[in-house]
Amino acid sequence: MKALLCKAWGGPETLVLEELPSPRPGPGEVVIDVKAAGVNFPDVLIIRNKYQVKPPLPFAPGAELAGVIKEVGEGVAGFAPGDRVIAMTTWGAFAEECVARVGQLIRMPAGLDFATAAAFTLTYGTSWHALKDRGELRAGETLLVLGAAGGVGLAAVEIGKALGARVVAAASSAEKLAVCRAHGADETIDYSTEDLRARLKSLTGDKGVDVVYDPVGGPYAESAIRSTGWRGRYLIIGFAHGEIPRIPLNLMLLKGSSLVGVYWGDWTRREPEAAAAGMTELLGWLEAGKLKPHLSGRYPLARAADALVALASRQVAGKLVVEPEA
Repeated sequence: MKALLCKAWGGPETLVLEELPSPRPGPGEVVIDVKAAGVNFPDVLIIRNKYQVKPPLPFAPGAELAGVIKEVGEGVAGFAPGDRVIAMTTWGAFAEECVARVGQLIRMPAGLDFATAAAFTLTYGTSWHALKDRGELRAGETLLVLGAAGGVGLAAVEIGKALGARVVAAASSAEKLAVCRAHGADETIDYSTEDLRARLKSLTGDKGVDVVYDPVGGPYAESAIRSTGWRGRYLIIGFAHGEIPRIPLNLMLLKGSSLVGVYWGDWTRREPEAAAAGMTELLGWLEAGKLKPHLSGRYPLARAADALVALASRQVAGKLVVEPEA
């Protein structure tokens, strides 16, 4: 089978497509024929050795996939060859076949296509955990989403609307904001041309926003924190900009507000029952049409590095997927 390997730390251009022996499952594991793999910002970080999780070299990046079980290992119950599944593997998905533990599997709902399934778990799971579990977003509150046209950002826009919030989407171009409006954003801010604080002051009547969802970091973080209202919650998702902000903590004191860390991957490992309940709710919303993942590009395995380049350069609205059989 073919796999796109990271053999030395570096950018997407260092990845190598190689032929490898098909993997075999160990106890409690399955081998999956990969039909589609989601492309996410952690994939860019993990090959540069800048992610929280550091797999041993060589490895294939790719944190989430959808496919068909090819083989099951000793002790596997509840799954069999031929089952359609989604898997969250942290790495290994940019390959024709991938090993996953049973605890990483979700049975695919009937009628769901592989590309949509592969693009769903990480972004929507992260945003559900952030908004509902960590941020305790309530109906009628105002949610600001930074980087709103990206994968997790667009998921946050949709989940915010599903929870009954007023959603303000901020992104860097009119084209990206048009995508945000199509996915339910009530208000939009182009922070490449508009003053973020002034616009939020106008939109909220100087009350401030209740929750900030920030997967970007960088120069807009402090402005967003200054735009929170009393008891505001600032959700730290990640740092796609590359710069980790230095926050004056007196801002939190003056507004009785909170900085809240969000690490979905470790939450799923530490609190698997809560994570499973969240995914069940998300899949129900997907089936009901409340969530509509935006797929903006499909790449064959041989061009998966190009997908990572596009994502890293912030050219992407929504999600990209890699399809090994394409």
